Amino acid sequence: MKKKQIMQKHQYIERNSRKIYDEQFYGHKAVKFLYSNIREQSPWLFRQLTGPRISRFLAYHNYDGFLSGKMKDHLDLQKIMKLSTQELLEPPEKMDSLKKIFERKIRYWQYRPIPNDPLSIVAPADSRMLFGSFSETSSLFIKGKFFEYEEILGQHKETWLKAFHDGDFAIFRLTPEKYHYNHTPVAGKVIDFYPITGAYHACNPNAVISVVTPYSKNKRVVTIIDTDVEGGTQAGLVAMIEVVALMIGDIVQCYSEKEYENPIPVGTGMFMKKGMPKSLFRPGSSTIVLIFQKNMVRFADDIAANMSCPDAQSIFSNGFRKSLVETEVKVRSYIGSANVRRN
Repeated sequence: MKKKQIMQKHQYIERNSRKIYDEQFYGHKAVKFLYSNIREQSPWLFRQLTGPRISRFLAYHNYDGFLSGKMKDHLDLQKIMKLSTQELLEPPEKMDSLKKIFERKIRYWQYRPIPNDPLSIVAPADSRMLFGSFSETSSLFIKGKFFEYEEILGQHKETWLKAFHDGDFAIFRLTPEKYHYNHTPVAGKVIDFYPITGAYHACNPNAVISVVTPYSKNKRVVTIIDTDVEGGTQAGLVAMIEVVALMIGDIVQCYSEKEYENPIPVGTGMFMKKGMPKSLFRPGSSTIVLIFQKNMVRFADDIAANMSCPDAQSIFSNGFRKSLVETEVKVRSYIGSANVRRN
């Protein structure tokens, strides 16, 4: 059964065109081998391979070391990564290594417009999105599939576990070719900010359905934002959780209020505007999870409809026995609104 799940096709829906595309997995054979053979036959080795030392070692050699140099000499990286050169803040000729491509800056103020509605909630990254609910009475109820609720916020964070009980969540999965700056999905005041130690599991669909629940097992950074303040989005408390993955050893906090100018670390007490650069994943692919309080958000209708698309094949749908088709969204695009009719 597990081997069949790993080998199946995974598709997503491009939001603007509504077209269905096949996802091309990077390192597919390696992930398959790691999460089937090694995980089952050698748990100790599996833990070592998904630990911080190996992850940093692989990241360095792929993006800074020998392998990066070989790729630079022999591959057209911009073509392979399908870069939109007109969006780049720096000249395209400078994008000559994997590291520079992953850490690229774009003219988001021009090519990623933000909704004018102050109650809107926007995508924190160029990514593939799903959403669900912790409430058993919701038709979107998904429990213990992508992550364990008690773990993802921190098992000793009783205040936040209580505040977000029966709430809703959205998952934004970045693939390696994406723009890797994360932007603020809401406006509000930071009332808590803390890291949680963990592993460095892969975050692609094959790994997620291997009962690893990487989003709550991996190293991550949690930012709790109070949006019910002056100038805020009025969506209650929002948890933004940035999750590392295999070959991502760092999440750089670098909030800027204008373009990428004067970046500062995120900390409690600061007010963050919506749609601004907040952090940078170094390097590779990873995931952002947003958690909302109960009845505080209404997700976009088109994203909800796409999740149940009968024409798209999804590893998540087959693995979790529930229709879960991802929508590809752009950073700063509308993904929902604060629910002003709160029950």
